[in-house]
Amino acid sequence: MHEQHTPVADEADVIVVGAGPGGSATAYHMARHGLRVLLLEKTEFPREKVCGDGLTPRATRQLIRMGIDTSEKAGWLQNKGLRVIGGGVRLELDWPELASFPSYGLVRTRLDFDDMLAKRAAEAGAVLLTNVNVTGPVLDDDGHAIGVFAKVGPGKESVQYRAPLVVAADGVSGKLPLAMGLTKRDDRPLGVAVRRYYHSPVRADDDYLESWLELRSAQDRNVLLPGYGWIFGMGDGRVNVGLGILNSSDAFGKTNYRALLTDWLGTTPAEWGMRDETNADGPILGAALPMGFNRVPHYTRGVLLVGDSGGMVNPMNGEGIAYAMESGELAAEVAVQALARPAGADRERALQAYPAELKIRFGGYYRLGGVFVKLIGKPEIMRIATKHGMPHPTLMRFVLKLLANLTDPRGGDAMDRVINGLTKVAPAV
Repeated sequence: MHEQHTPVADEADVIVVGAGPGGSATAYHMARHGLRVLLLEKTEFPREKVCGDGLTPRATRQLIRMGIDTSEKAGWLQNKGLRVIGGGVRLELDWPELASFPSYGLVRTRLDFDDMLAKRAAEAGAVLLTNVNVTGPVLDDDGHAIGVFAKVGPGKESVQYRAPLVVAADGVSGKLPLAMGLTKRDDRPLGVAVRRYYHSPVRADDDYLESWLELRSAQDRNVLLPGYGWIFGMGDGRVNVGLGILNSSDAFGKTNYRALLTDWLGTTPAEWGMRDETNADGPILGAALPMGFNRVPHYTRGVLLVGDSGGMVNPMNGEGIAYAMESGELAAEVAVQALARPAGADRERALQAYPAELKIRFGGYYRLGGVFVKLIGKPEIMRIATKHGMPHPTLMRFVLKLLANLTDPRGGDAMDRVINGLTKVAPAV
């Protein structure tokens, strides 16, 4: 390749590709451990990202671990739990009180959120370079990644960056893992989500995340639409409204998701302001949700996969940020140990701890998630489940803990022990 002759621009211990929540968390924790980290981002901050903007206590914990002030005075909207609507029932479920997780969630736009995390990584000592579009890995004679090729700046100048370890945190597209021969697995769950902001002072300051398990059509209220919906107050006069569909649904890939969102919103009360285009703040945008480890292995030939690039979205609830940040922290712990060893078999042995630990932490849970996805992809099963499950608050509290993956690993209550037992007996994906 002619690119082999491009100039080498920088040296580091680790190159992290992508400064989303996973990449920034990785860079932050690595820099805190004393590694020289180069964090490469293809866009400029602040930048838009398609997301529900709601964070569970699991994600909140990771922010606290990065030393971020999550108080309301720091600009966050805190929430107490999840409001579930379905089967003719409206149920408010508070986040569980646990030793392992805080008892509140958060809301913040990704425009603001990602910028904050990238700056936090830079404050910890990572070198953040924006407008750097990584095009592929630099490989040695053994096919081992020793850096990346990139196009830099408005002139798209070709540059190499070199480091003995590379982290792919480049999101659902996973260009870097693809270049390493890691393709997506079709036997894993995949979701699609669309969302839009609306000016809705009536709903903007909600202290619960709101999840709709049944979506009705404005054309005919007896028609049940595919997928599930959400309405998250942003605390700034706006709401983030969206819906998601899983690939276990017959409607997946055959539906105009934007029209589906508009149809559902036509059933909401007029005073919420979500029926009227004039209240919309921006277009309807969509994104894919790669779930249940849909790209493996999570380490190969000098490249660690973090977050969406490794398909780490929770199949149970579509949450990706918590798992991106957790995998980034784990990648940092493993990298520090590995890079303290000489290059070769000893270092490779240390790096293999990363996929092994991910499998222990999330493999069984994601396997359960795969079963859950198959079940809720069938509207008739979903209808029966909401009708018979929703009127039972104790059962729904159990479901909340399961779907949000919020349990204490040791001790805990009977619900925790059942959920932890289920994830242990489920074969890891």
